[in-house]
Formats: sequence, structure tokens, C-alpha cells
Amino acid sequence: MLNGVMLLWFLLTAMALGFVAIDVRSMPMSRVMKWGFVLLTAYTGPIGAFLYVLGCREPLPGLHERYIAARWRQVLGSTMHCVAGDGVGILAGAVVASFLTLTRPAEIGLEYVLGFAFGWTIFQGLFMRGMAGSYRRALESTFLPEFLSMNLVMTGMVLVATVGRIAVGGAFSPLTPGFWFVMSMALLAGFLTAYPMNWWLVANGLKHGMMTVRKPAYGSDARAELPVTHPPMPAAPAEDRAGREKVARNEIVWMLVLSVALFAIAFAAQAEIKAVLG
Repeated sequence: MLNGVMLLWFLLTAMALGFVAIDVRSMPMSRVMKWGFVLLTAYTGPIGAFLYVLGCREPLPGLHERYIAARWRQVLGSTMHCVAGDGVGILAGAVVASFLTLTRPAEIGLEYVLGFAFGWTIFQGLFMRGMAGSYRRALESTFLPEFLSMNLVMTGMVLVATVGRIAVGGAFSPLTPGFWFVMSMALLAGFLTAYPMNWWLVANGLKHGMMTVRKPAYGSDARAELPVTHPPMPAAPAEDRAGREKVARNEIVWMLVLSVALFAIAFAAQAEIKAVLG
């Protein structure tokens, strides 16, 4: 039965990936966000396509800015951006670990390091350098949000991947469909566990959410893109902004502790799960 479920999942993923890869090209978004949704759909199949349509796809021409203004859609874009970038490194770590036959703790460590490195230096630092002014500034401003979000991605991933490996059984090799099915479910779980943290990050201005980028309808260079625009937000008094900044500074330590603690609990729990179910 599990083989049938995996076959159906891969077929649905292929169709979903084809749809998103073609459709997203016409959406008024930056290239990194387009690639992000393509990668997310590759990881999470039809669920990724559903999130793309519900959370980002422009319903009618000219409505994208208003459509993505809802907070939950802003957070969806933030979480997608995180998981898309981290997922590349995590999958690379899982593949390398399988061929090196690393222990499970070492494998988790490798996945974390590669996932964080790719997500932070490429998807955050390199692709966001235009917004930050330079690559160095982009790295500095995105380190903390990436660290907090990455911890929650790995929290969900570690638990689901551990159970999935036991359920699939046999050698956990990238040459088998079970490997990719388990990693797909694990990345989906990582997306879900990272969403609340990204809500806090977006609400406190530590991460950007979904964005709109439109090409000019005039001039000879139709490929040029207009500057990135954010959904209109009501201006807040200076004292309110200062209050929110103080709250963010006070809360940030607790969020750091929370994210590290949750990942540590998941790391410890995976050994117990393996001992009980394995």
C-alpha cells in the first residue's frame, strides 16, 4: 500500500511542479520568489501548488499587491523563502550522509549546516543584497531570522524523517523512492513548524513577506523590473514603532531560547522514537 501511496504522490508532484513552473513565470514577483515556489512545490508536491494558488497567484491583473497584503499570505511567502533555500542544503546533506553512512546525529548535523549555509548565504544574503544595499549587509540582517526559522524547520523535519525512515524500512538511499518520499514529508513538516516563527518574524519586521515586482509597460526594455514593492501598510506613530522595537528586543532572547530548545527536544526525541519503533 505504501508503494502505491508513493507512486500517487510522485505523479501528483510532477503535475503540480509542471503547473507552478509554467504559471509562476507570468506572476508579478521577483525571480527568487518564483524559484522559491518552484522549489517548494518540488518538495511538497500538490500541497506546494495549493499554497502557491491560494497564497500568491494573482487572481486578476493588477490585484497582486492587494491580494498578498493579508498577514497570513505575507508569512506564507516568508516561510516559503526559508524552506526553499534551506531545503536544497538539507537534501544535499541527506544524500551525502547516505553515501558516507553517517550516524543519525551526524547526518542531522550535516543537514543543518548545509541547509543553514545555503539558505543564509544564497537565498537570504545573495538574493536579498539588492534590498539590503550590499551582500555583507544582507548577511548581517538575515542571520538571526534565518537561524530562528532554520531551527523550527529542522524541528519538524527531524521528527517526521525519523518516523518515515522506520515506516519505509530498508536502506535509506537516494536511489530508492522511499528516500525522496520521506524527505518530502519531512520538508512539509518543517514548513508547518516554521510558519509560527515566521509569523513572529514578519510581525516584528525582522523578515519581509510576499512581495510584488512589476515590469514596466513602457519603453524598449521590457525585461527591466520595477523596484520591489511591499503591500501598503498603515503608518504608525513614532512612539508606537519604538515600543514595538523594544518588545522585539525583549522577546528576541526568548525566541532564541525557544527555537534552540524545540530543536534540542526534537533531536533527543528522534533517538527515543528510533529506540521504541525501530
